[in-house]
Amino acid sequence: MLLLAFTTLSATVAAGIVLALLRLRGLPPHGAVGALHGVAGAAGLAVLLLGLRGPPRGVLTGVASFGAIAAVLAAVALAVGLALAVLARRSHSAVGLVIGMHATLAITAYVLLLAYVSLG
Repeated sequence: MLLLAFTTLSATVAAGIVLALLRLRGLPPHGAVGALHGVAGAAGLAVLLLGLRGPPRGVLTGVASFGAIAAVLAAVALAVGLALAVLARRSHSAVGLVIGMHATLAITAYVLLLAYVSLG
């Protein structure tokens, strides 16, 4: 389950990078791409939560709590991403700041999940 969550979230990260690059180039990404990114992120979070119900892992390597922390950070990133979708529709000036918050949370969650999956 954890490998499926990691794979799903890896695809989500790749889509997020594409969205960020489009934004940096000044090209507005199609709303369907952002929606697909959000749906994939939510699916990856759901699979991660299911995978965390399994046996404890990472105790010997010190990463036992990384999975739960990654799930919390991913959930917050998802909430910020939803707020970003609302702000982007209204052409709000804080969109860049919210993109930065979303990316920081999501990347931190992804790196923690990477450590949890590989060291656990």
